[in-house]
Amino acid sequence: MCTRILSEYNLKQLSQANISQLTKIRGVGPAKATQIAALFELARKLEIFIDDPKRKIRSAGDVYSLLYPKHRELKKEVLTALYLDTKNQILREEVVSIGSLNANIVHPREVFKSALMESSASVILTHNHPSGDPSPSREDIAVTEKLVEGGKILGINVLDHVIIGDGRYVSLKEEGYIN
Repeated sequence: MCTRILSEYNLKQLSQANISQLTKIRGVGPAKATQIAALFELARKLEIFIDDPKRKIRSAGDVYSLLYPKHRELKKEVLTALYLDTKNQILREEVVSIGSLNANIVHPREVFKSALMESSASVILTHNHPSGDPSPSREDIAVTEKLVEGGKILGINVLDHVIIGDGRYVSLKEEGYIN
């Protein structure tokens, strides 16, 4: 059965297939389709699992490793914020806004509301580009600049804005857009 399924779908397609798509495969009923979907969800969770209760962020690569499994299959832009303590340990991870296929509108109050509630020292922003190309748009850069300025006023540093694409990322800090 596994060989037959993999002859019809590659692994990425199979991981993205919903239960109704899976039941169209000969020999796969609702129970087996649910098991296959659950297996991929467990694999995604295992990929980001860490036994340490507070994960420390040291680089844009750490952000990418943490969030790529959650963002790689999304069909809309999703802006996520990582709220950090003074040691760059994650206090909270939160989806701040969900946009469309190629755009996401975010307001500073939405980002900093949770940062203030968590008493965060800093925040790292990240969002996906469903197109797979993580190159920043003019809007990405403008929103980042606006959020950096808002953070300065509140005393909450915006450390980075990481854009996640298909198997790669761009850090706006590493690109020089954030000082």
